[in-house]
Amino acid sequence: MPNLLGKTALITGATGGIGCAIARALSGSGVKVLLTGTSSDKLNNLAREIGSNCSTIKCDLTINDDLNALLKICEEQANGVDILINNAGITQDNLLVRMKDHEWENVIDVNLSSNFKLSKACLRGMMKKRSGRIINISSIVGFTGNSGQSNYSASKAGIIALAKSLAQEVASRGITVNSIAPGFISTAMTDALTKKQRESILSSIPAGRFGVVEDIASCVLFLVSDEASYITGQTLHINGGMAMI
Repeated sequence: MPNLLGKTALITGATGGIGCAIARALSGSGVKVLLTGTSSDKLNNLAREIGSNCSTIKCDLTINDDLNALLKICEEQANGVDILINNAGITQDNLLVRMKDHEWENVIDVNLSSNFKLSKACLRGMMKKRSGRIINISSIVGFTGNSGQSNYSASKAGIIALAKSLAQEVASRGITVNSIAPGFISTAMTDALTKKQRESILSSIPAGRFGVVEDIASCVLFLVSDEASYITGQTLHINGGMAMI
């Protein structure tokens, strides 16, 4: 496990299954974690679990005032944010011909536009220190697409392109920007699938199982470590072979 003592990480969507696992893993490696999410109760519970090496910021990225407050915090603490994990994401599924404008706009705003804004807010401090790590949590559907998820798929493909472009801009400053594209990971979302749906999905995964949140957290730990300092603009696919891209 890498020693990241003294580093500070901002994690969006920290109260979801993947976000919690990332927070635990980074904190366990000595990172001070700034946790954001929409539920005060979940944030407080996670903070109690992690202990003194964390702080919480209640933030709903669909609400401009919340996002602007978070951006202000990022700017005020710019010199202290070493790692940015853009993990927050929402779904508002519908067939394209039935999709409402707000269903498209909400998903793009939270999943893609917030990544742009938060990355920009944290970059000044990273550039000054000539060091930093930005990781965007994408999805397998950013490559394969998915019926009923044109908005979600577009947002997840967009953050991959964002990471590649930004990586080219800041590599000379010692900052790496990468993406992780999970496949089906065991979370509350997959727990809601019917038995028939689970069987259908599992039949398409060569590994024969869903991933676990620790699979994603372990990848994050590697990408933020010194051992990954020469890896940037890349997408790591964690999907059990479901899509070999």
